[in-house]
Amino acid sequence: MQVGEILNQVYFGNTVEDYCWFLGAFLVVWIFKRWLSHLLSDLLFFFLKKGSKDVSRAEFETLLKKPLNWIIMLSVLFLGTSHIEFPESWEMASIEEFGVRRILDRIYKLLFFSSIIWLGLRIIDYFGLRMARKADETESKFDDQVIPFLKEAIKVIVIILGAFFILDNVFEVDVTTIVAGLGIGGVALALASKESLENLLGSFTIFLDKPFTIGDVVTVNGITGTVEKVGFRSTRLRTFEKSYVTIPNKKMVDVELDNLTLRTFRRARFAIGVTYDTSLEQMHAIVADIQKLLDENQDTNMEGVARFHEFGPSSLDILVMYYVDTDDYNHYLDVKQYLNYEIIKIVEKHGAEFAFPSTSVYFHDETKRNTNEK
Repeated sequence: MQVGEILNQVYFGNTVEDYCWFLGAFLVVWIFKRWLSHLLSDLLFFFLKKGSKDVSRAEFETLLKKPLNWIIMLSVLFLGTSHIEFPESWEMASIEEFGVRRILDRIYKLLFFSSIIWLGLRIIDYFGLRMARKADETESKFDDQVIPFLKEAIKVIVIILGAFFILDNVFEVDVTTIVAGLGIGGVALALASKESLENLLGSFTIFLDKPFTIGDVVTVNGITGTVEKVGFRSTRLRTFEKSYVTIPNKKMVDVELDNLTLRTFRRARFAIGVTYDTSLEQMHAIVADIQKLLDENQDTNMEGVARFHEFGPSSLDILVMYYVDTDDYNHYLDVKQYLNYEIIKIVEKHGAEFAFPSTSVYFHDETKRNTNEK
């Protein structure tokens, strides 16, 4: 039997040649999928890379790899199955009628169009990454905050338009009717999504009023952290404990917010206690030397204070208060540590000792008292 006769033999309504096309398509995908994906990503990168030196080809390929693989697989699946027909003996409904064929066709279109939308979102991520890296080169932090917000806004628009396209072309839903229905039910929708709308308005307030920018350290609702991202619905903070806290934008603009980064100085205030056997001359000398230390230190301003503050339960307390001329928290800690070491040296130099909580107990001799009374 010749090859042509074998290929023309019919099984379940399809020739052997049709089955070969079907299997060959899947074999091509399995063997050349990575190469095809690499080729397509290179072509896209060639057209989109103009003016960009911030994103490498490898990063671009990583972004587009998965959606491109799906598009390639679905495209080859379409080419392979276009040669396959269901046997007439199965008496299946046509694609225009509700049945297995129509359901499979809808599922295929849904997956294919979703992959296209996915690819579009990844391309938006690519441009967002380019813009973010250019923003890192500028001194302003405002662009660091705006770029992620705009990227999310564009992605939301693409998703909405893509959803309308799928409803129209896959599920054959009249989109104009939906839009008109949204106009009628807009009030109900607004009421149902009241919290989301308030958070969205809060995000616009943050961008317009600028109470903080990306990278600022803020305290809000008792939570202190560095602002890492401002989105549509929420702002994300990285706390000093390295946890990731998400706060709705409504709360970021409705409650008191302390932007610690905008402080020109950082204050240190504490008390040191020396023992009660410290003489008056020693107290005068210790307080004077601490005051001199604060005045002469180049990292503190002239508002430093060292005073004999009060008589504590177990110590003579000296109040120490000063401001460090920095907005860098780590530098503030370094200055405070240095001054603490120097204060220890001052106290030891004058022969005094630091006090610690203590209690004195006095015993009364009742036996001696009774003897005296006799």
